[in-house]
Amino acid sequence: MTLFETIRSALLAGLGMQQKVNEFIDELVKKGELSESQGAKLVKEWTEKAEKGTEGFSKNFSEILSKTLEKMNLPTKDDIEKLNKKIQNLSNRIKKLEGVKEEGQAEGSPGR
Repeated sequence: MTLFETIRSALLAGLGMQQKVNEFIDELVKKGELSESQGAKLVKEWTEKAEKGTEGFSKNFSEILSKTLEKMNLPTKDDIEKLNKKIQNLSNRIKKLEGVKEEGQAEGSPGR
């Protein structure tokens, strides 16, 4: 199972869990074991806790992913952009030098 599939499964499980909690609370309200206001309060509390947990998970996952990529020593987007600029500058210099060389040869200078 890939990392993406693992994350997807965890997120879907979380969504399924939220649905189950809502169904469970609705059932308790129907049975009269909870009032509607108590049920709504429980759903709100659970949702807030779930959101905090999701935020924590997301933050932790981002940190782990960043550290993993750093250890892999992969170039960043910024690194690639810097290299592209250097390549473009070098290409421009080569074109300029080739132009000067061609002009010199056209005037009768010996070309090597």
